[in-house]
Amino acid sequence: MDILFTPNALMALLTLTFLEIILGIDNIVFLSIVSGKLPQHDQPKARRVGLLLAMAFRIILLFGITWVMGLKEVILTIDWGFFEAGITGQSIIIFGGGIFLLYKSVTEIHHKMEGEEEGTNGKASNSITGAIIQIALLNIVFSFDSILTAVGMVSNAEPQQGGFGHEGALIIMILSVVFSILIMMVFAGPVSKFVNEHPTIQILGLSFLILIGVMLIAEGSHLASFKFGNDVEIGSIPKGYLYFSIFFSLFVEFLNLRMKKNRKPVKLHNSKIIDKKLKDTDITD
Repeated sequence: MDILFTPNALMALLTLTFLEIILGIDNIVFLSIVSGKLPQHDQPKARRVGLLLAMAFRIILLFGITWVMGLKEVILTIDWGFFEAGITGQSIIIFGGGIFLLYKSVTEIHHKMEGEEEGTNGKASNSITGAIIQIALLNIVFSFDSILTAVGMVSNAEPQQGGFGHEGALIIMILSVVFSILIMMVFAGPVSKFVNEHPTIQILGLSFLILIGVMLIAEGSHLASFKFGNDVEIGSIPKGYLYFSIFFSLFVEFLNLRMKKNRKPVKLHNSKIIDKKLKDTDITD
């Protein structure tokens, strides 16, 4: 336990907690959109259950980290000449999660743009049980991705070698998961309210989920060593690029929302010239 109070351990805990929160943004967006379709009194419960499931899955996977790392072993080899792959347990879970996220995001965009709601079709996803099932399925994928990232950041070396030891690293990762989920629980309500009150934010959030789904498919293909021909290999998409595009898009949308609140509309520098030409055209006609 003394190792946990060293500067290195505290820095690792803060870094991992911040990382878990960043990686949990997609989880909160999905939570907000799914819970927003429930009755008002069921939405907080769905968010709490969803985040508690996320915490439970991550902690369980941390205790079973040996099993998780064992999923890297190839269970099926494919060699068709033009296509080669070594399917692993991790690649199946992450690839399947990406497909599910793509399907769910595109379906939600269709319903919102076409004016159709799942509740009118009597689907179970409009019930709290259906919402929790969807959240649980996606949490498994997000938990795998989060844990694999955390394991790569925390050294399992012995304390004499500058690491935290196996038990120390496990405790640091568990604490970071607990702290990050508690922080997300505090902000999940306001974030969900903001997302559900602004249709453009909902579409933007669903677009983010499409990006994340593509990233998961690419990562699953990379873990399965997909190879087309002799030279073309599928690589993973760096998460930094993805999250930068998300934050930049949100920043632009916040500017748009702020501009809408201004009473005076924003005009371009040549707007007076355009208005004069339009008036002249009307007079001529």
